[in-house]
Amino acid sequence: MIALTAAALFTPTERIADAMLLIEDGTIAEVTSRGSRTLPNHVRVVDLGDDILAPGLIDIHIHGGGGRDVMEATPEALPTVEKLLAAHGVTSYYPTTVSAPLDDILSSLDRLANAIESCTGTNGSGLRARPLGIHLEGPFLSHARRGVHPPESLLKPNAALFDRLWQASRGHIKVMTIAPELDQAQETIAEAVKKGVCVSLGHSDAPLGAARAAMAVGARHATHTFNAMRPLDHRDPGILGLVLTNSDLTADIIVDGIHVDPSVVELFMKLKGPDKAVLITDATSATGMPDGHYRLGSFELEVKDGRCLTGGKLAGSVLTMDQAVRNVMKFAGLELGEALRTATLNPAKVVGIASQRGKLAPGARADIVVLDSSYRVIRTVIGGAGI
Repeated sequence: MIALTAAALFTPTERIADAMLLIEDGTIAEVTSRGSRTLPNHVRVVDLGDDILAPGLIDIHIHGGGGRDVMEATPEALPTVEKLLAAHGVTSYYPTTVSAPLDDILSSLDRLANAIESCTGTNGSGLRARPLGIHLEGPFLSHARRGVHPPESLLKPNAALFDRLWQASRGHIKVMTIAPELDQAQETIAEAVKKGVCVSLGHSDAPLGAARAAMAVGARHATHTFNAMRPLDHRDPGILGLVLTNSDLTADIIVDGIHVDPSVVELFMKLKGPDKAVLITDATSATGMPDGHYRLGSFELEVKDGRCLTGGKLAGSVLTMDQAVRNVMKFAGLELGEALRTATLNPAKVVGIASQRGKLAPGARADIVVLDSSYRVIRTVIGGAGI
């Protein structure tokens, strides 16, 4: 058994001062304070001094990092991404596809399924974030709001095509972004929901009615709010009218100060609240790399001064999750516990893993990030490894 002691711990819904966390066999055994618990015998104590313990961060929308893309057919791609994620406090992630020729998507889903089924978190090559499922972003997107997704790779949704994608992933698709205004979108959403997929509304030009209809058949999340969405209009509120006002819909947002103005991030947090908002990175292969040219799926992007562009359009980000946490505190005035919730417990709830991840509680996996007083990552623990 290992005992971690620190100045404070965020569960994240509760703050514990002078904290002590006990770990046994990769699982959290107890969360308490040093003053209320006598250490058991034969415990190895790791004193973290003035640092802060928090749940490991979870990114449910990420395309790559460290010069590598998650759709690459190379063995070193995912380990490179996973090492970078772990260095920034991410313990679990959902590799995210982009629209591509159908055969390429099917091949990528098969490779990602292999990675999910074989990943142990270290694999002899250092501490690595663990892929827990796949986020299928495309091909069921609106041409009008496709962003940088290639128009020739967008497909009309239907239940049969979704099932083909599902079979290729061997059931590992856990999030699917879809434009609800497309023909047969509702039937496709219903089929995905039956299989336990979190259906997320995004890359959409939907009017309010179409968005409501999608929720009625099981859609329950929104993808990178404001980006690749019909703008809010006071007479025709569209999809954003639903996202910003419906408390049953969770929603994620890219808080890099580029995709969404800080003042709008503050508005978003006030409307969704710290229980329904989710931070994502939408990070590309350029994350953690110098300015230059990189890949996003099948196409090239250019990175300059923190902006990822292709054809003059934003194409993902170079944001890291720990920076997103610090940014949302600065932009929206959130307390640390609230900001952590949007990067830990909330995404865990979205993808259905909150019983085991996204929190520091007895019985949960020992996925932990250690932060200093400036909320920068000092250490990442994945399944008890890394202490």
